[in-house]
Amino acid sequence: MWTVVGLSVAILGSVVLAISLGPTTVPLDDTLRYLGAALTGGVIDSSEVSKYTIIWEVRTPRVLLAVVVGAGLSIIGVAVQAMVRNALADPFVLGISSGASVGASAVVVFGAFAALGVYALSAAAFLSALVASVLVYAAAHSRAGLSPLRLVLTGVVLSYGFQAIMTVMIFLSPNGEAARTVLFWLLGSLGAATWTSLPVAAVAVVAALIVLRYRSRSLDVMAMGDETAGSLGVDTTKLRRGLFLLTAVVTGALVAVSGAIGFVGLVMPHLVRLLFGSSHAKVLLITPLAGALFLIWVDLVSRTLVAPRELPLGVITALIGVPVFIGLIRKRGYVFGGR
Repeated sequence: MWTVVGLSVAILGSVVLAISLGPTTVPLDDTLRYLGAALTGGVIDSSEVSKYTIIWEVRTPRVLLAVVVGAGLSIIGVAVQAMVRNALADPFVLGISSGASVGASAVVVFGAFAALGVYALSAAAFLSALVASVLVYAAAHSRAGLSPLRLVLTGVVLSYGFQAIMTVMIFLSPNGEAARTVLFWLLGSLGAATWTSLPVAAVAVVAALIVLRYRSRSLDVMAMGDETAGSLGVDTTKLRRGLFLLTAVVTGALVAVSGAIGFVGLVMPHLVRLLFGSSHAKVLLITPLAGALFLIWVDLVSRTLVAPRELPLGVITALIGVPVFIGLIRKRGYVFGGR
């Protein structure tokens, strides 16, 4: 309980600091005053409009989206690793991310979905993620059900296919700037965050967390193997099908607003298991908080380290997370998946 309280307080403090800091730093007391004015309908001086706009219209939705995406990727990482019983699985192993990338690339390179205006990229990424999910499910499903190995292999193989399609698109791109935009998006960015991009992602993550917490006991049982789970009354085929649908929808919603941010969904579940044990009830309580806190600071580093330019989030997650994770493994003698 104290861990949850501590992480919640850390997230709250980090959110305020991250909103305050950036290429244009706003003093903390002014930041709190602007946030208070926005939330309560207060009045600010006309000379402060530009700073208020930066705080409320630019940084606040971006930082809150970092919370949502960090939490979402982390819990989907837990779900995927349980679903396929593979410690190396993450939200992108099923090919959904690569499928979303094909849609996003089509928008950037060829101007597809232009009628949707500023929502074209997100809509295309989400729709193509869902199409990729259907293809993976249809190819992986057999009369015997949805086995973990078949699901992983199908996801990986189709992922290569989607990446090949995307590479061809970039190769045929008429200008280098479009290719650069696609590559930046593929490594993840929260630069396009707005207030309108928050609700769908937030609802998807909260709903997924509720469902996964409700099925945490079944996830514990499924981790013992399908035969053991069956003997204990858990229908692993039905559970795996539900988890696949859940991860597809949430991954598509997150990739649509943030691009393909790697590392978080793979490593955060392992870090939490390493420090707090493998019970899914506990992991699903702590992992989203840890993922949210991690991505807040990753995003802050990405937009301040070489300001005014931004580094892709995937670069920062790897540079920070890899040495920390390796250090913890060597120190604690961690056995992946608790086995």
